[in-house]
Amino acid sequence: MPPAGVYNRILREVEAPLIEIALDATGGNQAKCADLLGINRNTLRKKITELDIRVTRRRKLM
Repeated sequence: MPPAGVYNRILREVEAPLIEIALDATGGNQAKCADLLGINRNTLRKKITELDIRVTRRRKLM
């Protein structure tokens, strides 16, 4: 059996980078990012706040 708390530890290590990559891929558009991740936009906003992720919007090149 894995040690207690392994799920939360792995989630902490993976969740923030995943959200940051998805935000970058969508140009900072939170609605599109939430859709890409398959979560509700309000859930994404809560996670951004909890994980202290900086969100910047950028214009698309095309």
